[in-house]
Amino acid sequence: MNDLKTGEFEGNLINQLSKIAHKNSLIDPQLFSKYNVKRGLRDLDGKGVLVGLTEVGEVHAYIIDENETIPVPGRLIYRGIDITNLVDGFSRDGRFGFEETCYLLLFGELPNKENLMNFERLLSEYRNLPDDFARSMILKAPSKDIMNILARSVLSLYSFDDNADDTSVANVLKQCIRLIACFPLLAVYGYQAYTHYYGNNSLFIHSPRPDYGTAENILHMLRPNCRFTKLEAHLLDIALVLHADHGGGNNSSFVTHVVTSSGTDTYSVVAAALGSLKGPRHGGANIKVVQMFEDLKQNVKDFNDDEEIENYLVKLIKKEAFDRSGLIYGMGHAVYSISDPRALILRSHVEQLAKEKGLEDEHKLYMKVEKLAPEVIGKHRKMYKGVSSNVDFYAGFIYRMLGIPLELFTPIFAVARIAGWSAHRVEEIVNTGRIIRPAYKSVAKRRDYVPIDKR
Repeated sequence: MNDLKTGEFEGNLINQLSKIAHKNSLIDPQLFSKYNVKRGLRDLDGKGVLVGLTEVGEVHAYIIDENETIPVPGRLIYRGIDITNLVDGFSRDGRFGFEETCYLLLFGELPNKENLMNFERLLSEYRNLPDDFARSMILKAPSKDIMNILARSVLSLYSFDDNADDTSVANVLKQCIRLIACFPLLAVYGYQAYTHYYGNNSLFIHSPRPDYGTAENILHMLRPNCRFTKLEAHLLDIALVLHADHGGGNNSSFVTHVVTSSGTDTYSVVAAALGSLKGPRHGGANIKVVQMFEDLKQNVKDFNDDEEIENYLVKLIKKEAFDRSGLIYGMGHAVYSISDPRALILRSHVEQLAKEKGLEDEHKLYMKVEKLAPEVIGKHRKMYKGVSSNVDFYAGFIYRMLGIPLELFTPIFAVARIAGWSAHRVEEIVNTGRIIRPAYKSVAKRRDYVPIDKR
Protein backbone atom coordinates (compact mmCIF):
# COMPACT_ATOMS: atom_id res chain seq x y z
CA MET A 1 0.00 0.00 0.00
CA ASN A 2 2.97 2.34 0.63
CA ASP A 3 3.86 2.14 -3.08
CA LEU A 4 0.51 3.61 -4.06
CA LYS A 5 0.12 7.27 -4.90
CA THR A 6 -1.22 9.48 -2.14
CA GLY A 7 -4.72 9.66 -3.68
CA GLU A 8 -4.96 5.89 -4.14
CA PHE A 9 -3.65 5.27 -0.63
CA GLU A 10 -6.20 7.64 0.85
CA GLY A 11 -9.10 6.18 -1.16
CA ASN A 12 -8.24 2.57 -0.32
CA LEU A 13 -7.73 3.33 3.36
CA ILE A 14 -10.96 5.31 3.68
CA ASN A 15 -12.92 2.51 2.00
CA GLN A 16 -11.36 -0.03 4.34
CA LEU A 17 -12.01 2.07 7.43
CA SER A 18 -15.60 2.83 6.37
CA LYS A 19 -16.38 -0.89 6.19
CA ILE A 20 -14.98 -1.36 9.70
CA ALA A 21 -16.93 1.65 10.99
CA HIS A 22 -20.16 0.43 9.41
CA LYS A 23 -19.74 -3.10 10.79
CA ASN A 24 -19.02 -1.89 14.33
CA SER A 25 -21.71 0.81 14.34
CA LEU A 26 -24.58 -1.47 13.35
CA ILE A 27 -27.06 -2.16 16.16
CA ASP A 28 -29.39 -5.15 16.06
CA PRO A 29 -32.82 -3.70 15.08
CA GLN A 30 -34.56 -6.07 17.49
CA LEU A 31 -32.88 -4.33 20.42
CA PHE A 32 -34.84 -1.15 19.71
CA SER A 33 -38.07 -3.09 20.29
CA LYS A 34 -36.64 -5.00 23.26
CA TYR A 35 -35.82 -1.81 25.13
CA ASN A 36 -38.88 0.08 23.86
CA VAL A 37 -36.78 2.77 22.20
CA LYS A 38 -38.82 5.54 20.58
CA ARG A 39 -36.86 5.76 17.34
CA GLY A 40 -37.07 9.23 15.89
CA LEU A 41 -38.83 10.18 19.15
CA ARG A 42 -41.97 8.58 17.79
CA ASP A 43 -44.40 6.04 19.20
CA LEU A 44 -45.24 2.90 17.22
CA ASP A 45 -48.35 4.63 15.85
CA GLY A 46 -46.22 7.48 14.53
CA LYS A 47 -47.13 10.09 17.13
CA GLY A 48 -44.34 12.24 18.45
CA VAL A 49 -43.12 11.54 21.98
CA LEU A 50 -43.98 14.48 24.24
CA VAL A 51 -40.68 16.09 25.24
CA GLY A 52 -41.69 19.70 25.89
CA LEU A 53 -44.34 22.38 25.93
CA THR A 54 -44.66 25.42 23.69
CA GLU A 55 -46.99 28.34 23.06
CA VAL A 56 -45.31 29.37 19.82
CA GLY A 57 -46.96 27.05 17.32
CA GLU A 58 -49.32 24.10 17.15
CA VAL A 59 -49.91 21.45 14.50
CA HIS A 60 -53.36 19.88 14.80
CA ALA A 61 -54.20 16.86 12.63
CA TYR A 62 -56.34 14.48 14.70
CA ILE A 63 -58.65 14.15 17.68
CA ILE A 64 -58.94 11.38 20.28
CA ASP A 65 -62.44 9.95 20.66
CA GLU A 66 -62.90 7.04 23.08
CA ASN A 67 -59.17 6.26 22.87
CA GLU A 68 -59.35 6.16 19.08
CA THR A 69 -57.27 8.49 16.92
CA ILE A 70 -59.47 10.15 14.31
CA PRO A 71 -57.80 12.22 11.55
CA VAL A 72 -59.26 15.69 10.95
CA PRO A 73 -58.44 18.43 8.43
CA GLY A 74 -55.06 19.83 9.39
CA ARG A 75 -54.65 23.13 11.17
CA LEU A 76 -51.52 25.20 11.80
CA ILE A 77 -51.81 27.64 14.68
CA TYR A 78 -49.44 30.49 15.55
CA ARG A 79 -49.76 31.69 19.14
CA GLY A 80 -53.36 30.48 19.27
CA ILE A 81 -54.35 32.02 15.92
CA ASP A 82 -55.28 29.76 13.02
CA ILE A 83 -52.93 30.33 10.07
CA THR A 84 -55.88 30.53 7.68
CA ASN A 85 -57.41 33.41 9.65
CA LEU A 86 -54.04 35.13 9.88
CA VAL A 87 -53.48 35.01 6.11
CA ASP A 88 -57.08 36.02 5.38
CA GLY A 89 -56.70 38.96 7.76
CA PHE A 90 -53.72 40.73 6.23
CA SER A 91 -54.65 39.68 2.67
CA ARG A 92 -58.10 41.25 3.08
CA ASP A 93 -56.40 44.53 4.02
CA GLY A 94 -54.07 44.31 1.02
CA ARG A 95 -51.06 44.18 3.34
CA PHE A 96 -47.97 42.01 3.49
CA GLY A 97 -48.03 39.69 6.49
CA PHE A 98 -44.57 38.29 7.19
CA GLU A 99 -43.47 41.13 9.48
CA GLU A 100 -46.75 40.91 11.39
CA THR A 101 -46.23 37.16 11.70
CA CYS A 102 -42.70 37.64 13.04
CA TYR A 103 -44.05 40.02 15.69
CA LEU A 104 -46.78 37.54 16.64
CA LEU A 105 -44.36 34.64 16.98
CA LEU A 106 -41.76 36.62 18.93
CA PHE A 107 -44.02 38.52 21.31
CA GLY A 108 -47.11 36.34 21.53
CA GLU A 109 -49.66 38.91 20.42
CA LEU A 110 -50.80 40.70 17.29
CA PRO A 111 -49.31 44.19 16.93
CA ASN A 112 -51.47 47.27 16.64
CA LYS A 113 -50.70 49.71 13.83
CA GLU A 114 -48.13 51.65 15.85
CA ASN A 115 -46.36 48.54 17.14
CA LEU A 116 -46.22 47.05 13.65
CA MET A 117 -44.90 50.27 12.16
CA ASN A 118 -42.15 50.49 14.80
CA PHE A 119 -41.23 46.84 14.34
CA GLU A 120 -41.03 47.23 10.56
CA ARG A 121 -38.86 50.31 11.03
CA LEU A 122 -36.54 48.36 13.33
CA LEU A 123 -36.24 45.54 10.78
CA SER A 124 -35.50 48.09 8.07
CA GLU A 125 -32.73 49.68 10.15
CA TYR A 126 -31.25 46.26 10.91
CA ARG A 127 -31.45 45.17 7.26
CA ASN A 128 -27.75 45.70 6.60
CA LEU A 129 -24.49 43.85 7.06
CA PRO A 130 -21.27 44.97 8.75
CA ASP A 131 -18.90 46.98 6.56
CA ASP A 132 -17.17 44.82 3.94
CA PHE A 133 -19.00 41.70 5.23
CA ALA A 134 -20.57 40.85 1.87
CA ARG A 135 -17.24 41.11 0.08
CA SER A 136 -14.97 39.39 2.61
CA MET A 137 -17.32 36.74 4.03
CA ILE A 138 -19.57 35.94 1.06
CA LEU A 139 -18.13 37.07 -2.27
CA LYS A 140 -14.54 36.01 -1.52
CA ALA A 141 -15.57 32.60 -0.25
CA PRO A 142 -18.45 31.35 -2.42
CA SER A 143 -19.96 27.92 -1.88
CA LYS A 144 -21.89 25.52 -4.07
CA ASP A 145 -24.50 25.26 -1.30
CA ILE A 146 -26.23 28.45 -0.15
CA MET A 147 -27.27 26.86 3.16
CA ASN A 148 -23.59 26.45 4.01
CA ILE A 149 -23.02 30.11 3.15
CA LEU A 150 -25.89 31.04 5.46
CA ALA A 151 -24.52 28.98 8.35
CA ARG A 152 -20.99 30.26 7.88
CA SER A 153 -22.20 33.85 7.63
CA VAL A 154 -24.28 33.52 10.80
CA LEU A 155 -21.27 32.18 12.70
CA SER A 156 -19.14 35.01 11.30
CA LEU A 157 -21.62 37.61 12.58
CA TYR A 158 -20.71 36.45 16.09
CA SER A 159 -17.37 38.26 15.67
CA PHE A 160 -19.13 41.56 14.96
CA ASP A 161 -21.30 41.43 18.09
CA ASP A 162 -19.82 43.00 21.22
CA ASN A 163 -22.34 41.11 23.39
CA ALA A 164 -22.44 37.85 21.44
CA ASP A 165 -22.52 35.57 24.51
CA ASP A 166 -25.11 37.56 26.47
CA THR A 167 -28.14 35.25 26.75
CA SER A 168 -30.47 37.71 28.46
CA VAL A 169 -33.90 37.88 26.82
CA ALA A 170 -33.39 41.49 25.75
CA ASN A 171 -30.06 40.79 24.06
CA VAL A 172 -31.23 37.54 22.44
CA LEU A 173 -34.28 39.33 21.04
CA LYS A 174 -32.04 42.03 19.59
CA GLN A 175 -29.80 39.39 18.01
CA CYS A 176 -32.76 37.45 16.61
CA ILE A 177 -34.43 40.52 15.10
CA ARG A 178 -31.13 41.43 13.45
CA LEU A 179 -30.88 37.94 11.99
CA ILE A 180 -34.49 38.02 10.77
CA ALA A 181 -33.66 41.30 9.01
CA CYS A 182 -30.34 40.11 7.55
CA PHE A 183 -31.25 36.61 6.40
CA PRO A 184 -32.61 37.75 3.00
CA LEU A 185 -29.31 39.53 2.31
CA LEU A 186 -27.20 36.55 3.35
CA ALA A 187 -29.26 34.18 1.20
CA VAL A 188 -29.51 36.33 -1.94
CA TYR A 189 -25.92 37.57 -1.83
CA GLY A 190 -24.79 33.99 -1.26
CA TYR A 191 -26.65 32.95 -4.40
CA GLN A 192 -25.24 35.86 -6.42
CA ALA A 193 -21.72 34.81 -5.43
CA TYR A 194 -22.49 31.20 -6.33
CA THR A 195 -24.00 31.95 -9.76
CA HIS A 196 -21.14 34.36 -10.58
CA TYR A 197 -18.21 32.15 -9.62
CA TYR A 198 -19.66 28.76 -10.52
CA GLY A 199 -21.98 29.76 -13.36
CA ASN A 200 -19.94 32.58 -14.94
CA ASN A 201 -22.97 34.87 -14.73
CA SER A 202 -22.91 38.61 -14.14
CA LEU A 203 -22.67 39.65 -10.50
CA PHE A 204 -25.56 41.74 -9.17
CA ILE A 205 -25.47 43.09 -5.62
CA HIS A 206 -28.49 45.30 -4.93
CA SER A 207 -28.86 47.00 -1.57
CA PRO A 208 -32.22 46.45 0.16
CA ARG A 209 -34.73 49.27 -0.02
CA PRO A 210 -35.85 50.71 3.34
CA ASP A 211 -39.44 51.10 2.11
CA TYR A 212 -39.72 47.42 1.18
CA GLY A 213 -40.61 44.50 3.42
CA THR A 214 -38.96 41.08 3.43
CA ALA A 215 -40.71 39.54 0.40
CA GLU A 216 -40.32 42.67 -1.72
CA ASN A 217 -36.63 42.98 -0.88
CA ILE A 218 -35.93 39.35 -1.76
CA LEU A 219 -37.30 39.88 -5.28
CA HIS A 220 -35.69 43.33 -5.52
CA MET A 221 -32.22 42.02 -4.60
CA LEU A 222 -32.50 38.80 -6.61
CA ARG A 223 -33.55 40.16 -9.99
CA PRO A 224 -31.10 42.04 -12.20
CA ASN A 225 -33.69 44.75 -13.01
CA CYS A 226 -35.13 44.76 -9.44
CA ARG A 227 -38.67 44.63 -10.85
CA PHE A 228 -41.59 42.51 -9.67
CA THR A 229 -45.37 42.65 -9.59
CA LYS A 230 -47.48 43.12 -6.48
CA LEU A 231 -48.96 39.65 -6.99
CA GLU A 232 -45.48 38.09 -7.08
CA ALA A 233 -44.49 39.79 -3.83
CA HIS A 234 -47.82 38.87 -2.23
CA LEU A 235 -47.43 35.16 -3.07
CA LEU A 236 -43.85 35.09 -1.78
CA ASP A 237 -44.96 36.88 1.39
CA ILE A 238 -47.67 34.27 2.00
CA ALA A 239 -45.15 31.46 1.45
CA LEU A 240 -42.86 33.07 4.06
CA VAL A 241 -45.75 33.29 6.53
CA LEU A 242 -46.65 29.63 6.03
CA HIS A 243 -43.04 28.52 6.60
CA ALA A 244 -42.37 30.76 9.61
CA ASP A 245 -43.07 28.03 12.18
CA HIS A 246 -44.40 24.50 12.51
CA GLY A 247 -44.51 23.84 16.23
CA GLY A 248 -41.65 22.81 18.48
CA GLY A 249 -41.43 19.21 17.30
CA ASN A 250 -40.06 19.67 13.79
CA ASN A 251 -36.39 18.80 13.53
CA SER A 252 -34.84 22.26 13.28
CA SER A 253 -37.04 23.82 15.98
CA PHE A 254 -36.24 20.90 18.28
CA VAL A 255 -32.55 21.46 17.52
CA THR A 256 -33.09 25.11 18.49
CA HIS A 257 -34.48 24.05 21.88
CA VAL A 258 -31.76 21.45 22.46
CA VAL A 259 -28.81 23.68 21.59
CA THR A 260 -30.31 26.68 23.42
CA SER A 261 -30.62 24.55 26.56
CA SER A 262 -26.83 24.18 26.63
CA GLY A 263 -26.51 27.91 27.28
CA THR A 264 -24.66 28.72 24.08
CA ASP A 265 -24.93 31.89 21.97
CA THR A 266 -27.62 32.79 19.45
CA TYR A 267 -25.35 32.47 16.42
CA SER A 268 -24.34 28.91 17.30
CA VAL A 269 -27.98 27.96 17.86
CA VAL A 270 -29.13 29.36 14.51
CA ALA A 271 -26.21 27.75 12.66
CA ALA A 272 -27.21 24.39 14.16
CA ALA A 273 -30.83 24.90 13.09
CA LEU A 274 -29.63 25.73 9.57
CA GLY A 275 -27.67 22.49 9.49
CA SER A 276 -30.86 20.63 10.37
CA LEU A 277 -32.99 22.43 7.78
CA LYS A 278 -30.44 21.74 5.06
CA GLY A 279 -31.11 18.00 5.34
CA PRO A 280 -33.23 16.62 2.48
CA ARG A 281 -35.56 14.93 4.99
CA HIS A 282 -36.48 18.36 6.35
CA GLY A 283 -36.09 21.41 4.13
CA GLY A 284 -35.26 20.17 0.67
CA ALA A 285 -38.48 18.45 -0.41
CA ASN A 286 -39.80 21.38 -2.48
CA ILE A 287 -36.77 21.04 -4.76
CA LYS A 288 -37.60 17.39 -5.32
CA VAL A 289 -41.18 18.29 -6.27
CA VAL A 290 -40.02 20.60 -9.05
CA GLN A 291 -37.44 18.10 -10.31
CA MET A 292 -40.04 15.32 -10.26
CA PHE A 293 -42.44 17.39 -12.35
CA GLU A 294 -39.69 18.17 -14.85
CA ASP A 295 -39.12 14.43 -15.21
CA LEU A 296 -42.87 13.84 -15.51
CA LYS A 297 -43.15 16.40 -18.31
CA GLN A 298 -40.39 14.61 -20.22
CA ASN A 299 -42.07 11.21 -19.87
CA VAL A 300 -45.77 12.04 -20.22
CA LYS A 301 -46.82 13.04 -23.74
CA ASP A 302 -50.41 14.14 -23.07
CA PHE A 303 -50.95 16.24 -19.92
CA ASN A 304 -54.71 15.74 -20.29
CA ASP A 305 -54.46 11.93 -20.25
CA ASP A 306 -55.18 10.84 -16.67
CA GLU A 307 -54.25 7.25 -17.44
CA GLU A 308 -50.81 8.21 -18.76
CA ILE A 309 -50.17 10.43 -15.70
CA GLU A 310 -51.33 7.65 -13.39
CA ASN A 311 -48.98 5.17 -15.08
CA TYR A 312 -46.07 7.52 -14.41
CA LEU A 313 -47.08 7.87 -10.76
CA VAL A 314 -47.21 4.07 -10.47
CA LYS A 315 -43.66 3.92 -11.83
CA LEU A 316 -42.63 6.38 -9.11
CA ILE A 317 -44.14 4.15 -6.44
CA LYS A 318 -42.44 1.07 -7.92
CA LYS A 319 -39.05 2.86 -8.01
CA GLU A 320 -38.98 2.76 -11.81
CA ALA A 321 -38.96 6.52 -12.49
CA PHE A 322 -37.25 9.78 -11.48
CA ASP A 323 -34.83 9.15 -8.58
CA ARG A 324 -36.20 5.64 -7.89
CA SER A 325 -36.85 6.45 -4.25
CA GLY A 326 -40.40 5.09 -4.35
CA LEU A 327 -41.77 8.48 -3.31
CA ILE A 328 -44.21 10.88 -4.93
CA TYR A 329 -42.72 14.11 -3.66
CA GLY A 330 -45.11 16.67 -2.26
CA MET A 331 -47.59 14.01 -1.18
CA GLY A 332 -48.04 12.96 2.44
CA HIS A 333 -46.83 14.40 5.71
CA ALA A 334 -45.56 13.02 9.01
CA VAL A 335 -48.44 14.68 10.90
CA TYR A 336 -51.16 15.79 8.49
CA SER A 337 -53.30 13.17 6.79
CA ILE A 338 -56.59 14.62 5.50
CA SER A 339 -55.07 17.98 4.52
CA ASP A 340 -52.10 20.27 5.07
CA PRO A 341 -53.55 23.76 5.69
CA ARG A 342 -50.48 25.41 4.15
CA ALA A 343 -51.01 23.51 0.89
CA LEU A 344 -54.68 24.55 0.83
CA ILE A 345 -53.75 28.22 1.24
CA LEU A 346 -51.12 28.09 -1.50
CA ARG A 347 -53.48 26.20 -3.80
CA SER A 348 -56.07 28.97 -3.44
CA HIS A 349 -53.56 31.57 -4.68
CA VAL A 350 -51.43 29.71 -7.20
CA GLU A 351 -53.93 29.81 -10.09
CA GLN A 352 -53.82 33.60 -10.32
CA LEU A 353 -50.02 33.63 -10.53
CA ALA A 354 -50.06 30.82 -13.11
CA LYS A 355 -52.37 32.92 -15.29
CA GLU A 356 -50.07 35.94 -14.94
CA LYS A 357 -47.11 33.77 -16.00
CA GLY A 358 -48.95 31.97 -18.82
CA LEU A 359 -48.54 28.60 -17.09
CA GLU A 360 -52.18 27.51 -16.87
CA ASP A 361 -51.43 24.12 -18.47
CA GLU A 362 -48.74 23.33 -15.93
CA HIS A 363 -51.04 24.41 -13.13
CA LYS A 364 -53.67 21.98 -14.42
CA LEU A 365 -51.01 19.26 -14.43
CA TYR A 366 -50.29 19.93 -10.76
CA MET A 367 -54.00 19.72 -10.01
CA LYS A 368 -54.26 16.37 -11.81
CA VAL A 369 -51.29 14.91 -9.94
CA GLU A 370 -52.70 16.17 -6.65
CA LYS A 371 -55.95 14.32 -7.40
CA LEU A 372 -54.45 11.10 -8.77
CA ALA A 373 -51.48 10.60 -6.43
CA PRO A 374 -53.46 9.68 -3.28
CA GLU A 375 -55.42 7.11 -5.31
CA VAL A 376 -52.21 5.56 -6.67
CA ILE A 377 -50.58 5.49 -3.24
CA GLY A 378 -53.72 3.92 -1.77
CA LYS A 379 -53.69 1.14 -4.38
CA HIS A 380 -50.02 0.25 -4.12
CA ARG A 381 -49.09 0.94 -0.50
CA LYS A 382 -50.39 -0.15 2.88
CA MET A 383 -51.85 3.06 4.27
CA TYR A 384 -52.16 3.62 8.01
CA LYS A 385 -53.47 7.13 7.57
CA GLY A 386 -54.69 9.33 4.77
CA VAL A 387 -52.36 11.07 2.37
CA SER A 388 -52.76 14.50 0.80
CA SER A 389 -50.60 17.18 -0.78
CA ASN A 390 -48.24 19.00 1.57
CA VAL A 391 -46.87 22.54 1.52
CA ASP A 392 -43.91 21.53 -0.66
CA PHE A 393 -46.22 20.44 -3.48
CA TYR A 394 -47.17 24.01 -4.38
CA ALA A 395 -44.30 25.95 -2.78
CA GLY A 396 -41.80 24.70 -5.33
CA PHE A 397 -44.15 25.55 -8.21
CA ILE A 398 -44.64 29.07 -6.83
CA TYR A 399 -40.91 29.61 -6.35
CA ARG A 400 -40.24 28.48 -9.91
CA MET A 401 -42.92 30.82 -11.28
CA LEU A 402 -41.26 33.63 -9.29
CA GLY A 403 -37.95 32.87 -10.98
CA ILE A 404 -36.34 31.79 -7.72
CA PRO A 405 -33.54 29.33 -8.57
CA LEU A 406 -33.52 25.83 -7.07
CA GLU A 407 -30.41 26.69 -5.06
CA LEU A 408 -32.43 29.24 -3.09
CA PHE A 409 -35.49 27.10 -2.30
CA THR A 410 -34.25 25.87 1.08
CA PRO A 411 -32.54 29.17 1.99
CA ILE A 412 -35.87 30.96 1.40
CA PHE A 413 -37.38 28.40 3.80
CA ALA A 414 -34.71 29.47 6.30
CA VAL A 415 -35.48 33.16 5.73
CA ALA A 416 -38.99 32.37 6.95
CA ARG A 417 -38.20 29.83 9.67
CA ILE A 418 -35.67 32.07 11.47
CA ALA A 419 -38.76 33.76 12.93
CA GLY A 420 -39.96 30.52 14.51
CA TRP A 421 -36.47 29.51 15.65
CA SER A 422 -36.09 32.88 17.35
CA ALA A 423 -39.39 32.49 19.20
CA HIS A 424 -38.48 28.97 20.32
CA ARG A 425 -35.05 30.13 21.52
CA VAL A 426 -36.57 32.86 23.67
CA GLU A 427 -39.16 30.41 25.01
CA GLU A 428 -36.45 27.90 25.99
CA ILE A 429 -34.39 30.59 27.75
CA VAL A 430 -37.40 31.88 29.70
CA ASN A 431 -38.81 28.51 30.77
CA THR A 432 -35.92 26.22 31.63
CA GLY A 433 -32.61 26.08 33.39
CA ARG A 434 -31.88 22.46 32.52
CA ILE A 435 -29.94 21.10 29.59
CA ILE A 436 -31.94 18.74 27.37
CA ARG A 437 -30.30 15.35 27.76
CA PRO A 438 -32.32 12.27 26.73
CA ALA A 439 -31.15 8.79 27.62
CA TYR A 440 -29.26 6.42 25.35
CA LYS A 441 -28.76 2.85 26.55
CA SER A 442 -25.46 1.22 25.70
CA VAL A 443 -25.84 -2.29 24.26
CA ALA A 444 -22.13 -2.88 23.65
CA LYS A 445 -20.67 -6.05 25.14
CA ARG A 446 -17.97 -5.64 27.78
CA ARG A 447 -14.46 -6.54 26.57
CA ASP A 448 -10.97 -6.63 27.97
CA TYR A 449 -8.21 -4.43 26.63
CA VAL A 450 -5.90 -6.43 24.37
CA PRO A 451 -2.22 -5.38 24.12
CA ILE A 452 -1.35 -4.20 20.63
CA ASP A 453 1.10 -7.05 19.91
CA LYS A 454 -1.64 -9.62 20.64
CA ARG A 455 -4.43 -8.18 18.44
